[in-house]
Amino acid sequence: MEQQTEEFEILDLIPRPTFGVRAGVISRLNPPAKKLFLREGLSLSPLLESGSADYAAFSDGMLYLTLVIHGQRFGASVVRVKDEDIFTLDQQFDNDELRVLALAARELRGPLAGAMLAARKLSDQDAAQVLNRSLYQLLRIIGNMSDASGVSPTFRPENQNVCAVFREIAEKAIQLSDATGIHISYTGPEEELICCLDRQLMERAVLNMISNALKFTPAGGTIRLALRQNGKQFRFSITDDGCGMSRQEQATLFSRYLREPTIEDTRHGIGLGMLLIRNTAAQHLGAVLVDNPQDCGTRVTMTFSSVPTKGKELHTRAMIADYAGEQDHALIELSEFLPPRFY
Repeated sequence: MEQQTEEFEILDLIPRPTFGVRAGVISRLNPPAKKLFLREGLSLSPLLESGSADYAAFSDGMLYLTLVIHGQRFGASVVRVKDEDIFTLDQQFDNDELRVLALAARELRGPLAGAMLAARKLSDQDAAQVLNRSLYQLLRIIGNMSDASGVSPTFRPENQNVCAVFREIAEKAIQLSDATGIHISYTGPEEELICCLDRQLMERAVLNMISNALKFTPAGGTIRLALRQNGKQFRFSITDDGCGMSRQEQATLFSRYLREPTIEDTRHGIGLGMLLIRNTAAQHLGAVLVDNPQDCGTRVTMTFSSVPTKGKELHTRAMIADYAGEQDHALIELSEFLPPRFY
Protein backbone atom coordinates (compact mmCIF):
# COMPACT_ATOMS: atom_id res chain seq x y z
CA MET A 1 0.00 0.00 0.00
CA GLU A 2 2.85 2.36 0.86
CA GLN A 3 4.53 1.64 -2.50
CA GLN A 4 1.32 2.42 -4.41
CA THR A 5 0.89 5.70 -2.50
CA GLU A 6 4.49 6.66 -3.28
CA GLU A 7 3.95 6.02 -7.01
CA PHE A 8 0.92 8.27 -7.03
CA GLU A 9 2.88 11.03 -5.29
CA ILE A 10 5.67 10.82 -7.88
CA LEU A 11 3.14 11.07 -10.71
CA ASP A 12 1.61 14.13 -9.05
CA LEU A 13 5.02 15.87 -9.02
CA ILE A 14 5.26 15.84 -12.83
CA PRO A 15 4.15 19.30 -14.09
CA ARG A 16 2.96 18.10 -17.49
CA PRO A 17 -0.17 15.98 -18.02
CA THR A 18 0.79 12.40 -17.16
CA PHE A 19 -1.23 9.22 -16.83
CA GLY A 20 -0.71 5.48 -16.53
CA VAL A 21 -2.17 2.82 -18.80
CA ARG A 22 -2.73 -0.84 -17.91
CA ALA A 23 -4.29 -3.36 -20.29
CA GLY A 24 -5.27 -0.62 -22.74
CA VAL A 25 -7.16 1.61 -20.30
CA ILE A 26 -6.13 4.63 -18.23
CA SER A 27 -5.29 3.46 -14.73
CA ARG A 28 -4.38 6.73 -12.98
CA LEU A 29 -3.82 10.42 -13.74
CA ASN A 30 -2.00 13.38 -12.24
CA PRO A 31 -3.87 16.71 -11.72
CA PRO A 32 -2.80 18.30 -15.07
CA ALA A 33 -4.09 15.22 -16.93
CA LYS A 34 -7.43 15.45 -15.11
CA LYS A 35 -7.79 19.02 -16.39
CA LEU A 36 -7.92 17.56 -19.91
CA PHE A 37 -11.09 15.71 -18.82
CA LEU A 38 -9.44 12.32 -18.95
CA ARG A 39 -10.60 9.72 -16.45
CA GLU A 40 -9.65 6.34 -15.09
CA GLY A 41 -11.09 3.43 -17.04
CA LEU A 42 -11.05 5.35 -20.35
CA SER A 43 -9.84 3.27 -23.30
CA LEU A 44 -6.61 4.53 -24.83
CA SER A 45 -7.24 3.25 -28.37
CA PRO A 46 -9.66 6.03 -29.52
CA LEU A 47 -7.11 8.65 -28.43
CA LEU A 48 -4.25 7.34 -30.61
CA GLU A 49 -3.84 9.40 -33.79
CA SER A 50 -0.62 7.68 -34.88
CA GLY A 51 1.55 4.87 -33.58
CA SER A 52 -1.17 2.38 -32.59
CA ALA A 53 0.71 -0.54 -34.20
CA ASP A 54 3.96 0.62 -32.62
CA TYR A 55 2.34 0.84 -29.19
CA ALA A 56 0.89 -2.66 -29.56
CA ALA A 57 4.43 -3.98 -30.12
CA PHE A 58 6.07 -1.72 -27.52
CA SER A 59 8.00 -3.42 -24.71
CA ASP A 60 11.10 -1.37 -23.84
CA GLY A 61 12.80 1.97 -24.44
CA MET A 62 10.90 5.19 -25.09
CA LEU A 63 8.12 5.49 -27.64
CA TYR A 64 6.92 8.82 -29.01
CA LEU A 65 3.48 8.97 -30.62
CA THR A 66 0.57 11.39 -31.01
CA LEU A 67 -2.80 11.58 -29.29
CA VAL A 68 -5.96 13.54 -29.97
CA ILE A 69 -7.79 14.53 -26.79
CA HIS A 70 -11.08 16.39 -27.28
CA GLY A 71 -9.92 17.68 -30.66
CA GLN A 72 -6.46 18.80 -29.48
CA ARG A 73 -3.26 17.10 -30.70
CA PHE A 74 -0.56 16.18 -28.19
CA GLY A 75 2.78 14.45 -28.46
CA ALA A 76 3.24 11.70 -25.87
CA SER A 77 6.40 10.08 -24.52
CA VAL A 78 5.74 6.53 -23.31
CA VAL A 79 7.91 4.48 -20.95
CA ARG A 80 7.07 1.15 -19.35
CA VAL A 81 7.38 0.80 -15.59
CA LYS A 82 6.71 -2.77 -14.46
CA ASP A 83 3.22 -3.58 -15.79
CA GLU A 84 2.17 0.01 -16.48
CA ASP A 85 2.88 2.40 -19.36
CA ILE A 86 3.44 6.01 -18.31
CA PHE A 87 2.27 8.61 -20.86
CA THR A 88 3.67 12.12 -20.49
CA LEU A 89 2.15 14.73 -22.79
CA ASP A 90 3.97 17.61 -24.41
CA GLN A 91 2.41 20.91 -25.26
CA GLN A 92 -0.04 20.93 -28.13
CA PHE A 93 1.66 20.75 -31.50
CA ASP A 94 0.22 24.12 -32.51
CA ASN A 95 1.24 26.11 -29.43
CA ASP A 96 1.99 29.82 -29.81
CA GLU A 97 5.65 29.64 -28.77
CA LEU A 98 6.59 27.28 -31.61
CA ARG A 99 4.61 29.34 -34.10
CA VAL A 100 6.63 32.42 -33.12
CA LEU A 101 9.80 30.38 -33.61
CA ALA A 102 8.68 29.43 -37.12
CA LEU A 103 7.85 33.05 -37.98
CA ALA A 104 11.27 34.20 -36.72
CA ALA A 105 12.94 31.61 -38.97
CA ARG A 106 11.07 32.98 -41.95
CA GLU A 107 12.42 36.47 -41.25
CA LEU A 108 15.99 35.15 -40.98
CA ARG A 109 16.04 33.48 -44.38
CA GLY A 110 16.46 36.72 -46.33
CA PRO A 111 19.58 38.02 -44.53
CA LEU A 112 21.08 34.54 -44.53
CA ALA A 113 20.65 34.18 -48.30
CA GLY A 114 22.46 37.49 -48.78
CA ALA A 115 25.32 36.42 -46.53
CA MET A 116 25.72 33.11 -48.40
CA LEU A 117 25.86 34.93 -51.72
CA ALA A 118 28.55 37.30 -50.41
CA ALA A 119 30.57 34.40 -48.95
CA ARG A 120 30.95 32.87 -52.41
CA LYS A 121 32.76 36.00 -53.59
CA LEU A 122 35.48 35.96 -50.92
CA SER A 123 38.97 35.73 -52.37
CA ASP A 124 40.52 33.77 -49.48
CA GLN A 125 39.42 30.19 -50.24
CA ASP A 126 40.08 28.79 -46.74
CA ALA A 127 38.17 31.61 -45.07
CA ALA A 128 35.33 31.24 -47.55
CA GLN A 129 35.02 27.52 -46.81
CA VAL A 130 34.88 28.06 -43.05
CA LEU A 131 32.34 30.86 -43.46
CA ASN A 132 30.24 28.82 -45.88
CA ARG A 133 30.11 25.87 -43.49
CA SER A 134 28.96 28.16 -40.67
CA LEU A 135 26.25 29.58 -42.93
CA TYR A 136 25.11 26.06 -43.85
CA GLN A 137 24.87 25.29 -40.12
CA LEU A 138 22.72 28.39 -39.64
CA LEU A 139 20.54 27.31 -42.56
CA ARG A 140 20.00 23.94 -40.88
CA ILE A 141 18.98 25.57 -37.59
CA ILE A 142 16.63 27.97 -39.37
CA GLY A 143 15.07 25.08 -41.29
CA ASN A 144 14.38 23.22 -38.05
CA MET A 145 13.00 26.39 -36.44
CA SER A 146 10.72 26.90 -39.40
CA ASP A 147 9.13 23.46 -39.03
CA ALA A 148 9.05 23.45 -35.23
CA SER A 149 5.33 24.24 -35.07
CA GLY A 150 4.34 20.76 -36.23
CA VAL A 151 2.11 20.14 -39.23
CA SER A 152 3.59 22.13 -42.09
CA PRO A 153 1.25 24.10 -44.35
CA THR A 154 3.48 23.00 -47.23
CA PHE A 155 3.13 19.27 -46.49
CA ARG A 156 3.08 17.70 -49.96
CA PRO A 157 2.89 13.91 -50.04
CA GLU A 158 3.41 12.22 -53.41
CA ASN A 159 3.81 8.62 -54.56
CA GLN A 160 7.48 7.68 -54.29
CA ASN A 161 9.56 4.53 -54.67
CA VAL A 162 10.43 4.49 -50.98
CA CYS A 163 13.32 2.04 -51.44
CA ALA A 164 14.99 4.29 -54.02
CA VAL A 165 14.45 7.40 -51.88
CA PHE A 166 16.08 5.90 -48.78
CA ARG A 167 18.88 4.26 -50.74
CA GLU A 168 19.75 7.61 -52.33
CA ILE A 169 19.83 9.37 -48.94
CA ALA A 170 21.97 6.60 -47.45
CA GLU A 171 24.43 6.57 -50.35
CA LYS A 172 24.95 10.32 -50.00
CA ALA A 173 25.53 10.01 -46.24
CA ILE A 174 27.94 7.11 -46.74
CA GLN A 175 29.91 9.12 -49.29
CA LEU A 176 30.21 12.11 -46.96
CA SER A 177 30.90 10.06 -43.83
CA ASP A 178 34.33 9.00 -45.14
CA ALA A 179 35.59 12.41 -44.02
CA THR A 180 34.30 11.95 -40.45
CA GLY A 181 36.15 8.71 -39.65
CA ILE A 182 32.84 6.99 -38.93
CA HIS A 183 31.58 4.10 -41.06
CA ILE A 184 27.94 4.11 -42.20
CA SER A 185 26.25 1.05 -43.67
CA TYR A 186 22.78 0.58 -45.15
CA THR A 187 20.48 -2.36 -45.73
CA GLY A 188 17.04 -2.23 -47.30
CA PRO A 189 14.74 -3.78 -49.90
CA GLU A 190 15.81 -3.60 -53.53
CA GLU A 191 12.40 -3.89 -55.17
CA GLU A 192 10.10 -1.00 -56.04
CA LEU A 193 7.75 -0.24 -53.14
CA ILE A 194 5.44 2.73 -53.58
CA CYS A 195 4.58 4.94 -50.61
CA CYS A 196 2.83 8.31 -50.60
CA LEU A 197 5.08 10.64 -48.57
CA ASP A 198 6.59 14.11 -48.47
CA ARG A 199 10.03 13.34 -49.86
CA GLN A 200 11.69 16.59 -48.78
CA LEU A 201 10.40 16.36 -45.22
CA MET A 202 11.30 12.68 -44.95
CA GLU A 203 14.80 13.34 -46.29
CA ARG A 204 15.37 16.05 -43.68
CA ALA A 205 14.14 13.79 -40.88
CA VAL A 206 16.44 10.94 -41.96
CA LEU A 207 19.46 13.25 -42.28
CA ASN A 208 18.72 14.67 -38.83
CA MET A 209 18.64 11.13 -37.45
CA ILE A 210 22.03 10.47 -39.04
CA SER A 211 23.39 13.76 -37.68
CA ASN A 212 22.27 12.84 -34.16
CA ALA A 213 23.94 9.43 -34.45
CA LEU A 214 27.19 11.05 -35.61
CA LYS A 215 27.20 13.18 -32.44
CA PHE A 216 27.36 10.15 -30.17
CA THR A 217 29.52 7.80 -32.24
CA PRO A 218 33.27 7.88 -31.54
CA ALA A 219 35.82 8.11 -34.34
CA GLY A 220 36.22 4.71 -35.95
CA GLY A 221 32.72 3.72 -34.90
CA THR A 222 29.87 2.38 -37.00
CA ILE A 223 26.34 3.57 -37.73
CA ARG A 224 23.91 1.08 -39.26
CA LEU A 225 20.94 2.28 -41.31
CA ALA A 226 18.14 -0.16 -42.10
CA LEU A 227 14.79 0.08 -43.88
CA ARG A 228 12.27 -2.72 -43.81
CA GLN A 229 8.60 -3.20 -44.56
CA ASN A 230 6.18 -4.63 -42.03
CA GLY A 231 2.82 -5.09 -43.72
CA LYS A 232 1.60 -1.64 -44.78
CA GLN A 233 4.09 0.05 -42.48
CA PHE A 234 7.73 0.94 -43.09
CA ARG A 235 10.36 1.01 -40.33
CA PHE A 236 13.58 2.98 -40.69
CA SER A 237 16.14 2.54 -37.93
CA ILE A 238 19.55 4.00 -37.13
CA THR A 239 21.79 2.15 -34.68
CA ASP A 240 25.10 3.54 -33.40
CA ASP A 241 27.77 1.90 -31.27
CA GLY A 242 28.29 4.88 -28.96
CA CYS A 243 27.91 5.02 -25.19
CA GLY A 244 24.15 4.53 -25.25
CA MET A 245 21.41 6.62 -23.69
CA SER A 246 20.01 6.32 -20.18
CA ARG A 247 16.28 5.94 -19.55
CA GLN A 248 16.22 9.47 -18.12
CA GLU A 249 17.80 10.87 -21.29
CA GLN A 250 15.37 8.91 -23.44
CA ALA A 251 12.40 10.26 -21.48
CA THR A 252 13.34 13.91 -22.20
CA LEU A 253 14.67 13.42 -25.72
CA PHE A 254 11.64 14.84 -27.54
CA SER A 255 10.81 17.64 -25.11
CA ARG A 256 14.17 19.32 -24.54
CA TYR A 257 12.95 22.45 -26.33
CA LEU A 258 10.50 22.98 -23.45
CA ARG A 259 13.30 23.43 -20.91
CA GLU A 260 15.58 26.31 -20.00
CA PRO A 261 19.16 25.89 -21.29
CA THR A 262 21.56 24.36 -18.78
CA ILE A 263 25.28 23.61 -18.60
CA GLU A 264 25.47 20.01 -19.80
CA ASP A 265 26.69 17.81 -22.62
CA THR A 266 26.53 20.17 -25.60
CA ARG A 267 25.98 17.29 -28.01
CA HIS A 268 22.33 17.20 -26.95
CA GLY A 269 21.44 20.69 -28.18
CA ILE A 270 17.89 21.92 -27.59
CA GLY A 271 16.22 19.18 -29.58
CA LEU A 272 14.81 20.94 -32.65
CA GLY A 273 16.09 18.11 -34.85
CA MET A 274 14.24 15.54 -32.75
CA LEU A 275 11.17 17.76 -32.90
CA LEU A 276 11.35 17.61 -36.71
CA ILE A 277 11.74 13.82 -36.60
CA ARG A 278 8.74 13.29 -34.32
CA ASN A 279 6.56 15.64 -36.39
CA THR A 280 7.57 13.91 -39.62
CA ALA A 281 6.62 10.53 -38.17
CA ALA A 282 3.27 11.89 -36.97
CA GLN A 283 2.44 13.42 -40.36
CA HIS A 284 3.19 10.06 -41.98
CA LEU A 285 0.95 8.14 -39.53
CA GLY A 286 3.88 6.73 -37.58
CA ALA A 287 5.84 7.03 -34.35
CA VAL A 288 9.41 7.11 -33.05
CA LEU A 289 10.98 4.50 -30.77
CA VAL A 290 14.28 4.99 -28.92
CA ASP A 291 15.92 1.99 -27.27
CA ASN A 292 19.29 0.40 -26.48
CA PRO A 293 19.69 -2.86 -28.40
CA GLN A 294 21.79 -5.44 -26.56
CA ASP A 295 22.79 -2.77 -24.01
CA CYS A 296 25.15 -1.17 -26.54
CA GLY A 297 24.70 2.13 -28.31
CA THR A 298 21.36 3.70 -29.21
CA ARG A 299 18.76 2.75 -31.80
CA VAL A 300 16.22 5.26 -33.12
CA THR A 301 13.38 3.85 -35.22
CA MET A 302 10.92 5.97 -37.19
CA THR A 303 7.85 4.25 -38.56
CA PHE A 304 5.69 5.62 -41.36
CA SER A 305 2.91 4.60 -43.70
CA SER A 306 1.53 5.79 -47.00
CA VAL A 307 -0.38 9.04 -46.47
CA PRO A 308 -3.89 9.09 -47.97
CA THR A 309 -4.37 11.97 -50.41
CA LYS A 310 -7.51 14.09 -50.40
CA GLY A 311 -7.42 14.65 -54.14
CA LYS A 312 -5.51 13.99 -57.31
CA GLU A 313 -3.47 17.18 -57.24
CA LEU A 314 -0.20 17.01 -59.16
CA HIS A 315 2.69 18.90 -57.59
CA THR A 316 5.46 19.71 -60.02
CA ARG A 317 8.99 20.46 -58.84
CA ALA A 318 8.40 24.13 -59.63
CA MET A 319 5.44 24.20 -57.25
CA ILE A 320 7.40 22.77 -54.30
CA ALA A 321 9.56 25.35 -52.52
CA ASP A 322 12.98 24.11 -51.49
CA TYR A 323 13.67 24.99 -47.85
CA ALA A 324 17.41 25.07 -48.66
CA GLY A 325 17.23 27.39 -51.64
CA GLU A 326 18.44 24.56 -53.92
CA GLN A 327 21.54 23.95 -51.74
CA ASP A 328 22.67 20.35 -51.18
CA HIS A 329 20.43 19.02 -48.39
CA ALA A 330 22.97 16.53 -47.06
CA LEU A 331 25.65 19.21 -46.81
CA ILE A 332 23.23 21.29 -44.74
CA GLU A 333 21.98 18.62 -42.34
CA LEU A 334 25.45 17.10 -41.77
CA SER A 335 27.31 20.45 -41.68
CA GLU A 336 28.18 20.07 -37.99
CA PHE A 337 30.53 17.19 -38.80
CA LEU A 338 31.92 17.76 -42.28
CA PRO A 339 35.28 19.54 -42.78
CA PRO A 340 35.33 23.04 -44.37
CA ARG A 341 36.70 21.70 -47.68
CA PHE A 342 33.21 20.39 -48.52
CA TYR A 343 31.99 23.99 -48.64
